[in-house]
Amino acid sequence: MFKRIFFLVVLSTLLIPYGCSGDSDITDDSSGGVDRSGNLLSAGASGEDIVNNTSFDRILIEIAYVDGFRPTNLSLENLTEYLQAHTQKEDIRYSFLPLSSPGEESLTLEEIARLETENRTTYNDGRDLSVYIYFANAPSVNDDESEGLVTLGAVYRNTSMVIHESTIRNLASKSVLITVTEVESTALIHEFGHLFGLVDLGTAEVNPHEDPEAPNHCDVEGCLMRAELEFGSGLMMALENRAAKGLSELPALDAECIRDLQAIGGR
Repeated sequence: MFKRIFFLVVLSTLLIPYGCSGDSDITDDSSGGVDRSGNLLSAGASGEDIVNNTSFDRILIEIAYVDGFRPTNLSLENLTEYLQAHTQKEDIRYSFLPLSSPGEESLTLEEIARLETENRTTYNDGRDLSVYIYFANAPSVNDDESEGLVTLGAVYRNTSMVIHESTIRNLASKSVLITVTEVESTALIHEFGHLFGLVDLGTAEVNPHEDPEAPNHCDVEGCLMRAELEFGSGLMMALENRAAKGLSELPALDAECIRDLQAIGGR
């Protein structure tokens, strides 16, 4: 059973403005003698490689984090359980890369991609598929706190993700009902949904269920990949309502998203 997570924690803030799937056209021509080609594809392009064991049967997740902004161990446990529940991968490992602060007040995806080029140490190798997650100490440049417009995470390549850890901590600090781990875990599993290629980001829909007003997000009520509660005030209200009902399980993929994963070899 997944641990201590509220159902609708920050789905909206991940999705503003439908941007958690990120800029999938960021490229990198600097090889440095390392074959990076398999990790420089568009967001959602490696859904099959992540969920089935045809080409890779192990996942190595490199956790790059600014000093002081490392994710909680429980968040990574929740991520491992999520991946084992929806992919064929049983061997999921982590490596940790502490980094100094880039010294920026906010970050663009281009800046985040540049930091990855400078710092990433693991790439696809043999039967190992590598995923890079950067935990940043600065918010997205697109945030507008005065409007409650904040971004918690984004995928910008097929195996690359940023989590705006400072934003997560700021949001969690505003409520006694949720913890950093709960917000962090939700951000991670939602963004992995985009790395899976959901919804029609690279993995085809068995039955149409894409929200016409939110590309690459689900239109099924309650799904993890649904785009809703786009503003902070609405998010906090939803959390309070959820807590009042005593609901505490991890947000789940709906039947349509699971059907799409199963069609490409997932669980």
